[in-house]
Amino acid sequence: MATSPTEPTSLASPDGAGAARTPYSPFALLNDEPVAEPGADLLGAGRAACQLAGLLVASRQSTPFTLAVDAGWGMGKSSLMRLVDAELAQAPEVHTVWYNAWTSTGADALEGLIKSVLMRFDRRVLRRGLQRVSERRALLRFARALTTVAAGPLGVAGLVDELWKSLSINSQARNEMRGAIGELVQEWSETTEFRPRRLLVVFIDDLDRCSEETVLAVCEAVKVYLDVPGLAFVVGCDRSALGPNGLLRDLSPAGSAFMEKIFQTSYRIPAPDGQGVKDYIRWCARTAGVEALLDEALVDLLAERSGRNPRRIKRLMNGFVLEATLNPVWRDFGPGAVIRTLLLQYFYPDFYRMMTGPSGTVDGDVVTEFRTYREVRRTLLSAAGGASPEELAVVRGFLAPYDLVPPEPLGAGGDVALAALERQLPNEFPNLVVNPAFTSLVDELTALPDAAQLLLRLREGPLGSGGEPTPMSREWEPLWRGLPLPFPDGSASGFGPPLAWRGDGTPWGYPAQGAPPQQAPTPPPGQAAPPQYAWPAAEVTQSPYGQSQPYPEQQPYGQGQPYGQPQPYAQPPQAPAPYRPPLDVLWVDDQPDRKTVVREVLETLGAQVRHESTSRAAARAIRDRRPDLLISDISRGSDRTAGFDMVARLKRDGAYDGPVIFYTIRQSPEREERAAELGAHLTNNEQRLRDLVVAALQEQARPAAYPAPAAPQAGSSPPPLAPPVRELSVLWVDECPGDSLFGLVTELRGEGAAIDLVNNDRDALEWLAAHPVDLVLSEVARFADKYEDGDGGFAFAERLRDEAGYRGPLGFFTSLVTPAREERARELGALGVTDDPVVVREWADEVAWGLRERPRWPGRS
Repeated sequence: MATSPTEPTSLASPDGAGAARTPYSPFALLNDEPVAEPGADLLGAGRAACQLAGLLVASRQSTPFTLAVDAGWGMGKSSLMRLVDAELAQAPEVHTVWYNAWTSTGADALEGLIKSVLMRFDRRVLRRGLQRVSERRALLRFARALTTVAAGPLGVAGLVDELWKSLSINSQARNEMRGAIGELVQEWSETTEFRPRRLLVVFIDDLDRCSEETVLAVCEAVKVYLDVPGLAFVVGCDRSALGPNGLLRDLSPAGSAFMEKIFQTSYRIPAPDGQGVKDYIRWCARTAGVEALLDEALVDLLAERSGRNPRRIKRLMNGFVLEATLNPVWRDFGPGAVIRTLLLQYFYPDFYRMMTGPSGTVDGDVVTEFRTYREVRRTLLSAAGGASPEELAVVRGFLAPYDLVPPEPLGAGGDVALAALERQLPNEFPNLVVNPAFTSLVDELTALPDAAQLLLRLREGPLGSGGEPTPMSREWEPLWRGLPLPFPDGSASGFGPPLAWRGDGTPWGYPAQGAPPQQAPTPPPGQAAPPQYAWPAAEVTQSPYGQSQPYPEQQPYGQGQPYGQPQPYAQPPQAPAPYRPPLDVLWVDDQPDRKTVVREVLETLGAQVRHESTSRAAARAIRDRRPDLLISDISRGSDRTAGFDMVARLKRDGAYDGPVIFYTIRQSPEREERAAELGAHLTNNEQRLRDLVVAALQEQARPAAYPAPAAPQAGSSPPPLAPPVRELSVLWVDECPGDSLFGLVTELRGEGAAIDLVNNDRDALEWLAAHPVDLVLSEVARFADKYEDGDGGFAFAERLRDEAGYRGPLGFFTSLVTPAREERARELGALGVTDDPVVVREWADEVAWGLRERPRWPGRS
């Protein structure tokens, strides 16, 4: 039984009892449709539309001409043009036609625009025009006469198609097209009294969104074929986007001169006045149901930061409603934090990705890193002697992790140090630091109460429901006080987003009390309220936050028939498609949940994805099966070059020489150069990642089809791509081995390596005297006889050289890595000092390959 359009659809209750409930929320999203009626105009565009329409009507004797409605994205070009169209509807003998250039591509745009104009003419005018064209073509007279007779019962669309075929059949016909269309327009425009002449105003919208080819095709149609009396063109576009520095930057001088002839005049839409924009923001907030949350300061913030752009204001308002309704992070923070974060997300998306994802900083706080960089930059560029000791201390502390030291004194060397620093910082930092709009927004965000906690939650997500319920921030209290529900303290308690509702009229954390009456969004002045429609029935599934949410049932991609296309009765049998194996991708990242875009891109392209979190696991996976593509992060934990080092080892060892993509949130000049040295690509952009994966997919495709994979034989295994460690002999010296050590020992022994564990220096020296050893691994500290020697392992290394004559590879592991210990290991010519079993495993692999050259330790004993 069909549901009445005004009857609410019932959904099953969350408890499964089957009780009916009506989905409800007091909040709503705003649409982005252009204003089409004067009563819906809130920014004063109606006055300009009335004047512009009057000018067009009065200028009908001056046709043909082209008027550009010039404005940036979202500033109301389409709304103004729609209002002009509404005004022209009241004028006698004025007709309009709309053409959206964005719906066509290339040469289709020329045909589409001309046909749109022809479709506006009377059927009798089109028939006579078609007959005239046929009569002029002596060679085709007979054929066209038959067409004209056959076109008798055709409607306007059929006549337009026939006319277009006649006018575009060859170059000669195209040369005659303008004259033929001029005759059509002249016949159509002449009324019985010949006064006033009919006027056809052609509105062309979204031209600045099109490709260069489409823009040129539309302009060709306007200037070459439709430039006839009786036609006026109103083109909505951003003139700067169509200039030499925009879409048409590759035009020849002749092409640029042609474009200058297109527009006879332009009207630049001014930005709305300040008070009008504030009233518009309040209307948007009232319609969305969140007006109580926007005080005067937040209204001023939105007006200033949006550039008084109506579309941006709506976008920010919708983002605010969605974030506060769906994101539990905002429970503990107020509306001001939401709006400032949205401003960063919308206007500075690259920085926002670093701020909320793995940024490559030691502690992950890219905001603090940027603000400190700004302070350091100011100090480095200051005159010599102008920095205080405190400022110099900040500079030294900031440069140290990048292995840089400030010049002494600063003087003229500060710019050199700054240039070296900026090579290691994200590409965005140097431009953002001189952008006062950005720096002031960051300062406002960090000045909020609990800013440090906010930035932490944005990186790591909400606390979740594992602990005790927490009270909501009281900055949301003005909204709750205005709703018809009992809230004893003005804020909810429990979990979940601050504006989340169960769907039965109750916010999270409160028992159901009956849904408040539904309130329609507030219509603009002079406009009737829209009708209320029922919610469509949908399958109910359980959301991860405990709400029952409707999700539409989806079919797998490629199944089903396109809408309106009949199912064929039968298909001849086809040979099976040749088998091609999917792209085998190994993705190495220690924080895959923070970069889900990688998996989404790979899966949408049909790739087979294997994921590993460490370099050691990745090397093992490559030994098991060589991938077609390797995608890796760069920083892992405190190791800021882990991905680079992994790929360098794989290439040096011959384990992998295929394509490599580094996907990282943090992109810097130094990282770009390092990736290029490794023959790899580096990006932080989703579309660029997709393009690179597609390129790898095309590279792997072969002209001949692959045979279907045969079933593996029992006991067979692929040949290893890296040398096995089964012949590796390792002496491991550790008085107190931990669990991570035993895990690695078990792994190496399982692969055939000989691992001998000793717990004191004397036994280690005796073992070396009697057995050949390929690699010695030693703990740094010694605790024998209750005497703690923090660097006893280094003394043991000297005894290895002096007493045992060992000259082979040596590595140190410890629970505490310090710069002093790293320096001591380098002095001894060791592989290094580490607290990571992954690095120890990599040492073992390198030694097993026998490719590490250590001139100071030329061989094994």
